[in-house]
Amino acid sequence: MTDNGACYKSKALRKTCRDLGLKHVRTKPDTPKTNGKAERFIQAALREWAYGNSYQTSQERANALPFWNHLYNWHRPHGGINDQTPISRLGFNRDNLLRHHI
Repeated sequence: MTDNGACYKSKALRKTCRDLGLKHVRTKPDTPKTNGKAERFIQAALREWAYGNSYQTSQERANALPFWNHLYNWHRPHGGINDQTPISRLGFNRDNLLRHHI
């Protein structure tokens, strides 16, 4: 989910999302609730991943992103959803393979 900035309307981003099988969702203009969610994610990423640790190189920082993203979605409770994890909101049952992650 992104805002409606010019960089998020590019053909390159559209193609990248399509190639990765991602659905790109934009916030509605002048809708603080959804804009706030996107902004909150950015703040958390900056505080906890990008600047939360010391990295020797930009590549080292980039390599840490998938691990932080996993932590954020699978293990980190979120106050806005009653201290649940985002992945728990998808309603997977015990037999779903995605419940058996690393």
